[in-house]
Amino acid sequence: MADSEAVPEWLPAGRVGRAHGLDGSFHVTRPRPALLPLDGLIQIDGRQTRIVRRAGTDDRPILRLEGIGTREAIEALRGADLTAPRAAAPTLGDDEWWAEDLEGCRVTDGEIEVGTVRRLLALPSCEVLEVERTAGGELLVPLVRDAVRSVDVDARRVDIDLVFLGEAQG
Repeated sequence: MADSEAVPEWLPAGRVGRAHGLDGSFHVTRPRPALLPLDGLIQIDGRQTRIVRRAGTDDRPILRLEGIGTREAIEALRGADLTAPRAAAPTLGDDEWWAEDLEGCRVTDGEIEVGTVRRLLALPSCEVLEVERTAGGELLVPLVRDAVRSVDVDARRVDIDLVFLGEAQG
């Protein structure tokens, strides 16, 4: 894997939302609950700190971070990205991937080049790969077994079935 395609050490865990109370607690927007455990390491605004309070729900967590103890300090950080170390992330199952690991992967149908994964989208029915086609345009590929034959993150390749997707091969 080339350096430009290296797996990131830090994964997006959410963003600082509005303050909650006066003690530096805040709501997390775009949360990834598995990356936000109590006492977990977090990087924010270029510095590392720990989660010292976790309340709310997985969909709407409320955090307080070590060293940030006022409402004003949180308001100054509103919108800042929270990242968590990949090494502390939970182990994923066989058919699970972090979205960041799929971005930039080559997409093929056997030996036919289809394009590159731009991003992973969460739609109501399933997650889909947004693929930027080599020949121009985009293709949405649902992450279901019939559409995706294999994913090899180490080789940076996703093999899909264009016929299943209603696309003519070639």
